[in-house]
Amino acid sequence: MSIWIFLKIIGALALLIYGMKGMSEALQKMAGSQLRHILGTMTKNRITGMLTGMFVTCSVQSSSATTVMTVSFVNAGLLTLAQAISIIMGANIGTTLTAWIMSLGFSFNFLDAVFPAFIIGIVLIYTRRHRYIGDFLFGIAFMFFSLALLSETGKEMDLGHNKEVLDFFGSFDINSYVTIVIFLLIGTVLTCMLQSSAALMAITMVLCSSGVLPIYLGIALVMGENIGTTATANLAALGANSQARRAALAHLVFNVFGVIWILLLFYPFVNTVCHMVNYDPQVHTPDPLKLSVVLAAFHTSFNVCNTFILIWFIPQIERLVCYIIKPKVNEMEDEFRLKYIGGNTILETPELSVLEAQKEIQLFAQRIQKMFAFVRELLHTDNDAAFSKLFSRIEKYESISDNMELEIAKYLDNVGDAHLSDETKAKIRAMFREITEIESIGDSCYNIARTINRKMSGKEDFTEKQYEHIQQMFELTDDSLTQMIVMLSGRKDRLDINRSFNIENEINNYRDQLKSQNINDMSSHEYTYAMGTAYMDIICECEKLGDYVINVVEARMGTKQREA
Repeated sequence: MSIWIFLKIIGALALLIYGMKGMSEALQKMAGSQLRHILGTMTKNRITGMLTGMFVTCSVQSSSATTVMTVSFVNAGLLTLAQAISIIMGANIGTTLTAWIMSLGFSFNFLDAVFPAFIIGIVLIYTRRHRYIGDFLFGIAFMFFSLALLSETGKEMDLGHNKEVLDFFGSFDINSYVTIVIFLLIGTVLTCMLQSSAALMAITMVLCSSGVLPIYLGIALVMGENIGTTATANLAALGANSQARRAALAHLVFNVFGVIWILLLFYPFVNTVCHMVNYDPQVHTPDPLKLSVVLAAFHTSFNVCNTFILIWFIPQIERLVCYIIKPKVNEMEDEFRLKYIGGNTILETPELSVLEAQKEIQLFAQRIQKMFAFVRELLHTDNDAAFSKLFSRIEKYESISDNMELEIAKYLDNVGDAHLSDETKAKIRAMFREITEIESIGDSCYNIARTINRKMSGKEDFTEKQYEHIQQMFELTDDSLTQMIVMLSGRKDRLDINRSFNIENEINNYRDQLKSQNINDMSSHEYTYAMGTAYMDIICECEKLGDYVINVVEARMGTKQREA
């Protein structure tokens, strides 16, 4: 084989992987939010979960995208492990559509349709309004173009008359289970290396269509591809929580078990599939049309049968993966690090990574409210040792909030480097503002704690009336934080921003009232100037905290508070 033909094959595979990736990402951009909503809601039982996974995978043309999306949802607490397993089973059926599309590319010459698709695609991309349709056309055109190149290259190589190649594959006994297992392992390793089951499927179709690779060995490669494709989700889950890693492992368990039982019935099962498409596996005369259909039919039959067997054993699979992957020993330590995002988490599907970031921001807001609860507790702590311990904890939370802001910002930066839709870019800009303002809330909490610490170090104390006023202001501030978390967690179309604005107005009015009253009380010598200053520092810092809350809410909802 000449170096030119080798480069042509590698280039065609690269085009195929690029085309599949482009097509999948374009479909995700066109229907990303709807698919996320479907995935998160239509999983009430194992059957609907399976159908949902199948539908989503058919829609985005990528089982890896669906599986990674599912793992991210489990990581974010939006799906249970049982729901995730049913979705992954459906994704395995949905991915077989790709094999049928590729069989069309090998069965018919789509080369004449490819170039018009490129022209229409580039026009649509530059019109911007329909650029995702253009991206999709480019992706599918590249895919069919690469399949045509692979088919032509296979003919150029004339592998059917290449004695060395024929002797190599002929040296394997196709009736031996050892040979089948060897090719299964080869398929697994190659898929893990290529990170694309479609690429291996294309290679298998070329080899089988040229007559050098017997159909039994080709199907063994396809079985290996089913195991190898699970690597993507397992890699994505490395930086995630225990439940997410269990979901990824369930995908591996499901596929491995399917391969094991199909191995026991290998020859009868394959022969049945061959007879379904009217192909005799014992005849070695290459028939490109039928051979590509046999591979696609086996892929579909295998995954459908495997799903309908194992869908009734989801609880058992769940128990198995829970037994293998134990929960983290120290949950308190988990509290002080990012929970939903990380360096190796799901950046290969950036449109979906935004959901992970949003969930992390919600957790960030919840930790800040917890920090404020510590501040409220600090105000009424008299014991010196308990006070010092609680103050140190608040200091630690302030440091954590700084780190969280930086880490989330870094993650958003990485996601923002990808090719994103305008809607997603706008979301990321809003998220940058959200994390900045939430970190400022943490600063305000720390400032209040420092004021209380100064008061504690002195010999004076607040009056009963001052404590009541501070307590009332704390209640309003906590209400605003609670409402902010509601706004960050819910769907925009179901949220009422006016509730946040009303609380903010209450805080402002109460601050103004207390400010005027404080001047009168100091003039009447109800307390000293020092206590009056410390008291107003706390009140004004709460008002400032309320402003930061409003900034978060405005960023989230994409609106501004009307000035009175």
